[in-house]
Amino acid sequence: MLVLGHLKVAATGLSGSILIIGASQVVTLRGGPRRGNSLSKIGLVKNGAVLVRDGKIVAAGVRAEVERRAEAKAAEKLDVGGRVVLPGFVDSHTHLIHAASRAEEYELKIQGASYEEIARKGGGILNSVKKLRAATHEALKRRAIEALEEFAAYGTTTVEAKSGYGLDVASELKILRLHRELNDKQPLEIVSTFLGAHVVPLEFRAKKDGAEKYLALLMEKLLPEVVVGDLAEYCDVFCDRGAFTVGQSRKLLMKAKEHGLRPRLHAEQLSRSGATQLAVELGAASCDHLEQVNEADIRALGKSETVATLLPGCDFHLGLKQYAPARKLIEAGAIVGLATDYNPGTSPTMSMPMILSLACSQLRMTPAEAIAAATINGAYALGREKTVGSLEEGKQADLAVYEVEDYREIPYYFGMNTCWMTMKRGEIVWMKD
Repeated sequence: MLVLGHLKVAATGLSGSILIIGASQVVTLRGGPRRGNSLSKIGLVKNGAVLVRDGKIVAAGVRAEVERRAEAKAAEKLDVGGRVVLPGFVDSHTHLIHAASRAEEYELKIQGASYEEIARKGGGILNSVKKLRAATHEALKRRAIEALEEFAAYGTTTVEAKSGYGLDVASELKILRLHRELNDKQPLEIVSTFLGAHVVPLEFRAKKDGAEKYLALLMEKLLPEVVVGDLAEYCDVFCDRGAFTVGQSRKLLMKAKEHGLRPRLHAEQLSRSGATQLAVELGAASCDHLEQVNEADIRALGKSETVATLLPGCDFHLGLKQYAPARKLIEAGAIVGLATDYNPGTSPTMSMPMILSLACSQLRMTPAEAIAAATINGAYALGREKTVGSLEEGKQADLAVYEVEDYREIPYYFGMNTCWMTMKRGEIVWMKD
């Protein structure tokens, strides 16, 4: 049952104060972002309870202790019947706004065409750019709302969303304004990122110094409009073979920092470009992908506050054999995150539970590590660790309930949705029929 936008009191019988009881396990993740050995410490409470009032968590922990709180006596009880309660997933890397799938390219990949071969023929990102520029605001909005409903159905409550399929002033602003509109008009929280430097658009590729001319457009015309309109918190660059160099990326991200946008980077996906070292140098919030990192990159991330966000859904969909070296990153002390990379070409999924399954089977992360990476560490990557990503007093009541008895069963049942209920700021936004 999709109930996006409001709490169906008649259906649930809940009031402003809610006492969630009957959980076989409550995963609290209290205490901030995790790294190294602490990544597997998820604050597991058996037979736990969560008390919610006015959209905030009053208490989360052992049921008897939570029930002793004065506020618990007047709260409506919600018995989750032996299920598992988690913080809502924080998906810290998505490309939410796009016009259509690229299913035709999926078939070409199966037949042996590489990602880069398809891109050279006008496919890939440029294919999505062509479709988005032709799409109406209403069509893009409708598709995004459907996607957000799916995110909620899998237990995600906060979503980062990038531009990057417009690549001209009007189309990039269209995407970023839609981020803001959707954040205001539906319950899931959307954190906006400006990714004007996704690739060089087709109209600049035939020009002499086309990439530099396009960067000048971004810095001189588009960035100021993004800032004046308060349309993004972050600026991202795809720094890789076929996209932008380290030097070009540094130039744009330094300008973005001057405007108050914190850097992020698509780093070391297709080749080892040096983007990870740049991310650490600039104090980037995250660097994402990291399939091609080397030992020096791993050491640098281990000493930094930059989140290493891994996107195994992309490698799975592309049929790649090389995934990011999660175990080495964890052992080095990096803050490891997980995200869907939801996009129309290389990771068309809104399912964070499926990402957990891939993290366990392909990245060799434990279920506990994967859950921490997809909740509190994702929140840290978005600067939201004080408000979401864990179940502790004072934070938003963002949580998901799964129809399993043990949290390890969430990634264990791959490709299945065991989510039973999703709550954002104390309101039920999705519930299984």
